[in-house]
Amino acid sequence: MRLAGGGVALIPTAPEQARNRDTHYPYRADSYFQYLTGFTEPEAVLVIVAGKADSEAQSILFCREKNAERETWDGFRHGPEGAREAFGFESANVIGDLDARLAELLPDQPALWFSIGHDAGWDARIAGALNKVRGESRTGKRAPAMIRDVRAELDAMRLVKDATELAIMRRASEISCNAHIRAMRFAAPGRFEYEVEAELLHEFRRHGCEFPAYTPIVAGGANACILHYVGNDQPLLDGDLLLIDAGGELSGYASDITRTFPVSGRFSGPQADIYDLVLDAQAAAIRAVRPGANFADPHDAALKVLAQGMIDMKLLTGSLDAVLESESYKRFYMHRTSHWLGKDVHDAGEYKEGEHWAPLVPGMVLTIEPGCYIRPAEDVREVFWNIGVRIEDDAVVTKEGCEIITVAAPKTIADIEALMRDARGR
Repeated sequence: MRLAGGGVALIPTAPEQARNRDTHYPYRADSYFQYLTGFTEPEAVLVIVAGKADSEAQSILFCREKNAERETWDGFRHGPEGAREAFGFESANVIGDLDARLAELLPDQPALWFSIGHDAGWDARIAGALNKVRGESRTGKRAPAMIRDVRAELDAMRLVKDATELAIMRRASEISCNAHIRAMRFAAPGRFEYEVEAELLHEFRRHGCEFPAYTPIVAGGANACILHYVGNDQPLLDGDLLLIDAGGELSGYASDITRTFPVSGRFSGPQADIYDLVLDAQAAAIRAVRPGANFADPHDAALKVLAQGMIDMKLLTGSLDAVLESESYKRFYMHRTSHWLGKDVHDAGEYKEGEHWAPLVPGMVLTIEPGCYIRPAEDVREVFWNIGVRIEDDAVVTKEGCEIITVAAPKTIADIEALMRDARGR
């Protein structure tokens, strides 16, 4: 609230979502709410009231009341008093008191900070609370003169991780690397994509990840050329590559790893050519991650390597400058190389400051994930058809450069083939 400049901030958690007639999806708290509170129960709202001094600021939780009967059915509830003691709020109240307390907290505040436009129901509820204060203007009460989007301040805070957050993300990455190793050992011709997915999910949960950070992509053969393929229901064929994009979520923080490897355990010549090109592009991008660089620098570095490789392999024609200017490379590489990573797999934070790409500073975490996806076409040599390769790692910006926290998942051709050969006992 000091950064925001005063006022009252209201941050609700996510609602529960029905999966079908009488069951719900597994509950996951809103990322902003969880970031500020650590509180993971549904039906909760955080209100922060700025004071003239830091010591006068208040954090007030509104949550479900203790209810022994509901706990018998649904599990433990902290209740207001338990939550206050466990999480360090200045005060806590039952969720049913929120509207009445807002009528007391909003008057004469300079600003209300809220996620405007995120949820229509909450927008209407906030409008009602403000109108109630305005309706009492004759008593001297004044509604906040400004309504500001609280996400702008929270995004900037979330963009730079502290030591505790980084420790969680390193552990999530360790678990996810082991899951990818397990998948490499398991995959073989004749098995189905969903069987490999099951190996990933088993490893995530066995080591404490509450969820996969996103729906895993387990894409064999031509499916690897579909960027967000999640069908995961096709058989794995001898001679195909298998692209796996999967990461676990631990204590609300995501890991995000992609590895591509041969179902048979050995890369063909054309597969190896494309794979090494993508690996070289990733190495160039990683070298570009350092304080003082900007968010676009890793992408630009990867792009030059990829475009030149496409020219050398006769996938594209023309000079490097011409290919980059015309963006003809997008036929085979159509996404960017990085995104922020944290409590969301595509995490909060701006990518530009005005007209300039955001500068990289220590504590930021971003993915490095170049790729190459070649669909059948008359002007493409058949040996390259249906080869889809992506290699993705998670990079922490450090004072010296960057730390790759997903390095334990093998990614050189030699290391991948050795692991798969050992798994098959040959």
